[in-house]
Amino acid sequence: MSHIIFSILSIYIFIVMGYLAKKFFKEQIDDKTITLLNVYFLQVFLTFWGLLIRPIDISLFVAPALYLSIVAISLVVTALAARWLFTNKKEYSIATVAALIGNTGNLGIPLNIAIFGEASIPYTTIINLMNVFVVYTVGVFYYSRGTFDTKTSLKNILKLPILWAALLAIALSLYGYRPQKVILDTLMMGAYASMTMQLFLFGIYLYGAHIREINKYLISWVLGFKFLFLPLLAFVMLHFLQLDHMLKGVLFIELIMPLAVANVNLASLYDCKPKTVTTLVFISSVAFLGIIFLAVKFVEVL
Repeated sequence: MSHIIFSILSIYIFIVMGYLAKKFFKEQIDDKTITLLNVYFLQVFLTFWGLLIRPIDISLFVAPALYLSIVAISLVVTALAARWLFTNKKEYSIATVAALIGNTGNLGIPLNIAIFGEASIPYTTIINLMNVFVVYTVGVFYYSRGTFDTKTSLKNILKLPILWAALLAIALSLYGYRPQKVILDTLMMGAYASMTMQLFLFGIYLYGAHIREINKYLISWVLGFKFLFLPLLAFVMLHFLQLDHMLKGVLFIELIMPLAVANVNLASLYDCKPKTVTTLVFISSVAFLGIIFLAVKFVEVL
């Protein structure tokens, strides 16, 4: 189990760096600029690199199809239930979508490799691809709705270059395009810069976040939905499906990943209580350190 803990803790170095940078340099660190640079530029490299690094196999799409089905069911439930629980527009947006945007990439991929080996990479890659679409469609819409109207929120989805980059990368991959090593190396540089900057930004917002200032019902709702409802729904659906054990295990692990730093990016971009979202991401990440070991036990009986 030590390799699992190491996989989780190793990414926290950059979070600590972001926290210390904001602590010592205060207003000299412009978090909004970092967000814009990451979302509109560096994440385009991350998207292309993630989708072109290996060919996309159509036969693997059963995994993201199941992932999307579980997320879609959960979205309907949380969108309807949260409407009765949260009257504040921004809190409603957070309560609806935050738990559904998990860290399937930076944490999910290395963690599944630690548990299932490198044979899990094709499944984790394609599930992470589906999560990218969830983030930059459903995620953008709801975080944007915390500040803007429905029409503007829908337009905001189309404005982000990441969605178009993903569609282009998928088209190129399906067409059979294989980038040269020099191109992949360039994309990889931007991709790792993007992942590092996401974690760094998380640390920056973590510095100004205070748990006492957050609606306790919001904390309970998001964490309860993330670590109780979502795993239960996933376990029930996967348990009765005749699928490869590793595939079911990867899906289950990916669905219980803690809240992704992408939540912070979108909350910051659309001014939807980014410090609140940062605190939720942090709490879920800490809670996950214990929950992952229980999750592995559930995977054994899927």
